[in-house]
Amino acid sequence: MKIVRFVSKRKGPLYGVYDPRRPEVANPIEGDPWNPRSVGDREEQIERLLAPVAPVNILALGINYRKHGEETALSAPSEPILFLKATSSVIGPGHPIELPAAGPDQVDYEAELAVVIGKTAKNITPEEAPDYIFGYTCANDVSARDWQFERQKDQWARGKSFDTFCPLGPWIVTKDEIDNPDDLAIRAVLNGKTVQKSRTSEMIFDVRTIVSRLSRSMTLHPGTVILTGTPEGVGFTRRPPLFLQPGDDIRIEIEKIGTLSNRVIAES
Repeated sequence: MKIVRFVSKRKGPLYGVYDPRRPEVANPIEGDPWNPRSVGDREEQIERLLAPVAPVNILALGINYRKHGEETALSAPSEPILFLKATSSVIGPGHPIELPAAGPDQVDYEAELAVVIGKTAKNITPEEAPDYIFGYTCANDVSARDWQFERQKDQWARGKSFDTFCPLGPWIVTKDEIDNPDDLAIRAVLNGKTVQKSRTSEMIFDVRTIVSRLSRSMTLHPGTVILTGTPEGVGFTRRPPLFLQPGDDIRIEIEKIGTLSNRVIAES
């Protein structure tokens, strides 16, 4: 099942069950997708898609692909490296990524598999973790490298939390449709050129381990979004560096999920 969050001509935002073969409509869900009161038989016209979840928290991992660690000269961690992104950074498919007027000047892309939590989880085992996962979506962990590494002295949160720096979408695919989240093709395509290409099987920590380990340090509430790290090919490691520019089109593609597309503009 695919779940979207959208604005209709009559009201919004709404959650709805979605069929990509009929992209103009969805069946509204009363309540949250992970705690629905009902799913309507009537169809609601979609005016525009939003991010498929309004996260209560965004937890993100650094250096979770070995080759990404190698390109950044960082060794593989023994524990998931956690940082937070502001929920105010979330945008949906088709919404523009804005390059901030106040800087930064080195804005990078990061293709990531995102996990959406559907049940309250605390101190769970890896074997229990799938019971707490609602589904999966595509994410772009947009990152201001000059703020991340220089202006904030390797404190990552601010450089990764500018407004519009967390595109999510285009929908949530429920876990029953993803038999193995740890073996999905993932890539980033910038202006028609593939700049990242890997599989989630290359992750250091698999999805079950990530959810379990994070639940040991904080309660994972329904609606929590976990970004599972990015593969090699990011812009700041290239020679010359490749950063996002106004007019760019950046797409994140993940097998069995879909394509998240966003254009890049300068903040007015």
